[in-house]
Amino acid sequence: MAHTPVNHPLRPLYRVVGFITGAYLVAFGIIGFITTSGEAFTGPGVRVIGQGSNLLWSFISLALGALVLLGTAVGRNIDVLVDQYLGWGLLVLGSYELAVLRTDEVNIFGFTMSTVIVTYLVGLLLITVSLYSKTAPESKAGAPRQVREGRTA
Repeated sequence: MAHTPVNHPLRPLYRVVGFITGAYLVAFGIIGFITTSGEAFTGPGVRVIGQGSNLLWSFISLALGALVLLGTAVGRNIDVLVDQYLGWGLLVLGSYELAVLRTDEVNIFGFTMSTVIVTYLVGLLLITVSLYSKTAPESKAGAPRQVREGRTA
């Protein structure tokens, strides 16, 4: 049995956090696309909202944000899977970019240290949202831990 909570009381709040995270990625992608439209597709980028970005990372941010927003809109535990996989993917991407931060040839997304930090934060937010957004019918959700242990509160 999984140990992630089902039908968490703060689930609506976590869905809002997921929506805001997706909206941030979309806004960053749009602003990045506008700012870097005349620059190279890969390689060292320019500063967008205090972060390094280029045209490739702007497109990827826009696509990731659209996926998060679509998953949040659909719901039905699709948002849990989307947030979980994209969150872990962003952590892997941030770790890769942290490793190649000081190189010009391999830093294809034009990351800076602030971009790595924001990528980590967005990934961790998405993972956290995925942990507390799962739903199930009341008959299959199981009793809360307090009831199973015989406590009232």
